[in-house]
Amino acid sequence: MKFASVRIIAADIGAMVAFYEMVTGIKAQWLAPVFAEIVMPGATLAIGAVETVALWQEGSAAPASNRSLLIELEVEDIQSEYVRLKDNVALVHDLKTMPWGNATFQFRDPEGNAVSLYMPASEAAKRRFASRSA
Repeated sequence: MKFASVRIIAADIGAMVAFYEMVTGIKAQWLAPVFAEIVMPGATLAIGAVETVALWQEGSAAPASNRSLLIELEVEDIQSEYVRLKDNVALVHDLKTMPWGNATFQFRDPEGNAVSLYMPASEAAKRRFASRSA
């Protein structure tokens, strides 16, 4: 099995795509007016307009209602990413190191989804991530 993507259902797909293009620095690929992907090494962030929910089952997903999932993006230089983004995002917490050794900061996207940027900071975290295949 291969982990392929995370999909966000968006009330305002244009704003969400623009936000994630700004955060990632990657231009989205629009596959339809109601669906875009930001393809990154390791996985893809897919963003679908609320209209796409009916393609599965009406009411099976809703925009701006997540409080249990975090989107985590590993970066090379957490300090420079923090400086670049802190004034352009709704911060949940400032830059700090977590008990498991990652330096991270968290913010919310335009529809309230939690996003964390992180990098391994402790030696144990660096070893843990070095052993994972790309």
